[in-house]
Amino acid sequence: MTSPITTHVLDTSLGRPAAGVPVMLEIRTGEDLWKELSRGVTDADGRISQLLPPGHLAGGVYRLRFDTDAYFRKQKVQAFYPHVTVEFLVSDAKQHYHVPLLLNPYGYSTYRGS
Repeated sequence: MTSPITTHVLDTSLGRPAAGVPVMLEIRTGEDLWKELSRGVTDADGRISQLLPPGHLAGGVYRLRFDTDAYFRKQKVQAFYPHVTVEFLVSDAKQHYHVPLLLNPYGYSTYRGS
């Protein structure tokens, strides 16, 4: 069974998955307060499929923090954004939330995937 929150990172400057990107998942617990739930590193396909055990998702505001500096340093590329943080709302804990990140040294975009 798949985690209720997953991610996929693609390096658009190379046209391939971004393997080895450290990622942290957090949930907001109050005004400017966050609790770490898990960490992972993208696999060879740029994916992390096990951030939370199935059935452990609750409604609330979550964020994924991508350590893009660590990734680009391994590539020997200087990048503008050392981290990318994506906050998103879980309004229905029965749904799956897939949060892809399209990344390059000087920009990024994200969307709700399927």
